[in-house]
Amino acid sequence: MSVFVLDRHGKPLMPCTEKRARLLLTRGRARVHRVVPFVIRLIDRKASDGEFQAVRVKLDPGSKITGMAIVREAGDRQVVLGLINLIHRGRQISESLTARRQMRRRRRGNLRYRAPRFNNRAKAPKWLAPSLRHSLETTRSWRHRLDRWAPMSALSMELVRFDMQQLENPEISGVAYQQGALAGYEVHEYLLEKWGRKCAYCGAEHVPLQVEHLQPRARGGSNRIRNLTLACQPCNQKKGSASLEPFLEQQPDVLKRIQSQAQRPLKDAAAVNSTRWALANLLPSFGLDVEKSSGGRTKYNRTRLGIPKDHALDAACVGAVAEVSGWKRPVLIAKAMGRGSHQRTRLDRFGFPRGYCLRTKFVHGFQTGDLVRAAVPKGKHAGVHYGRVAVRATGFFNVGARQGINHQHCILVQRGCGYQFNQSDSNYRKEIREEGLAPQAALSLPGLKARVSRAV
Repeated sequence: MSVFVLDRHGKPLMPCTEKRARLLLTRGRARVHRVVPFVIRLIDRKASDGEFQAVRVKLDPGSKITGMAIVREAGDRQVVLGLINLIHRGRQISESLTARRQMRRRRRGNLRYRAPRFNNRAKAPKWLAPSLRHSLETTRSWRHRLDRWAPMSALSMELVRFDMQQLENPEISGVAYQQGALAGYEVHEYLLEKWGRKCAYCGAEHVPLQVEHLQPRARGGSNRIRNLTLACQPCNQKKGSASLEPFLEQQPDVLKRIQSQAQRPLKDAAAVNSTRWALANLLPSFGLDVEKSSGGRTKYNRTRLGIPKDHALDAACVGAVAEVSGWKRPVLIAKAMGRGSHQRTRLDRFGFPRGYCLRTKFVHGFQTGDLVRAAVPKGKHAGVHYGRVAVRATGFFNVGARQGINHQHCILVQRGCGYQFNQSDSNYRKEIREEGLAPQAALSLPGLKARVSRAV
């Protein structure tokens, strides 16, 4: 990922390479502004002293992960400056609301004189569920973050729609659509997401996959989405017109897994449908040109350019793309962790309190979520550790996977921002090794650790 650069007044400049950022820091012309994502601030330059190129942010919204790509437009070619996978926490929010509802029901069981509350609750226009609102708000928050770190000039977004009725009933037509909206869909793309882009029978990946009927049409099977899966060509030919149960009679575990996954509800497709237009209507409020594109065009660009499947790389292929370069780089994973909870008691599985939480967030100057560097001189945790801290009232914190580290050994690197960061480059190690390219260790976690050590 390229390094974001700010001028001495905190205004964004064009991102630079990691080598140039290292030279600026070594020569004393810049200071570390932020560690993850890495941002430097120049001390001898203003934004008006330089020229800017067209920088575009591309989005690939998803129900669980939103891919983001920062690209520089150079004519017909687009140079990738950074890739980000934003992991939402909608599932945790939904589970927390369910637990809260159960606890309130338990407490109000003795208050039977209370009037029903559902009679006076009306939903606001364009209301979204809290778990879906979270994905929209986090995407908007990261749009503002990137705007503070780089001179953005335009936005691109993949606008996807799954037709829920036709996925369930391919024969639907005419007036049957009066109960819902009619829109196009891509069955193959939905199956790729549902079955994890691998063969349902043998688990083969990175091979051409064919649409396969679990119950063959010759034996009364339909084209409904629950009767479709993906299979590689050898497995598809081997199964032929046989039913699923006799074909996997010797593999009961695989049979149980396929039957369970085939009945999985269409909640991911419903989540994308619920938030796509809310995000599309939100983007023009930033005052930038917004480009909308279909999922089919994104897949066509990715296949044509030979780019592997990834949420962030999908974002780089959104819209009108002639050529993409610089995509063989690590992906920054930003996982939403929240900023704490208002709940002051811990509860057991029956909903009764079993303990009390801290009344203050800060303990010895640290709070849960801060990025710290812990240099432990001796003991079972001897060494230098980096990671997200979880504070304890005793003063012995958890740093990453290490538990019980004294707060006296911790040094604050970056205040918590509600996200846990990590690097993922496993998908590109093979390509980098084959082409003889040097891995981008300057922005990997070891590179960040060395740079933070020099900074503090």
